[in-house]
Amino acid sequence: MHVKRITAVLLVDEVEPCVRFWTERLGFEKTAEVPDGDKVAFAILQKDGAEIMYQTYASVEKDQPDMLARKGPTFLYIEVDDLGATMTAVAGAEIAMAERTTFYGSKEFGVKDPAGHIVTFAQFGG
Repeated sequence: MHVKRITAVLLVDEVEPCVRFWTERLGFEKTAEVPDGDKVAFAILQKDGAEIMYQTYASVEKDQPDMLARKGPTFLYIEVDDLGATMTAVAGAEIAMAERTTFYGSKEFGVKDPAGHIVTFAQFGG
């Protein structure tokens, strides 16, 4: 078996603010979306081979009523090549973890996306 990709699907109340966070601040491209009336129920965002998806709790409940969609934050860990540029890009986002240097050799910091998910950015060797 060859794993081709693993993509996080983050559940949220509203997709649109999260799409803006990734596209406007971090340069991701929205490659797909599924509308639900005048809102977006699901979106895929991609950049440099990385992919993230957002889906509303309401759409999960419509599509899979037996699926237990728990509300709460998800934690993402993203390695970047320029932590300073990333900090500039997400300036103004709520800080979840102040910049630090870890025992395993990375400099990292974390923010909350508009839905409250924790996104940690890390740079190794720089």
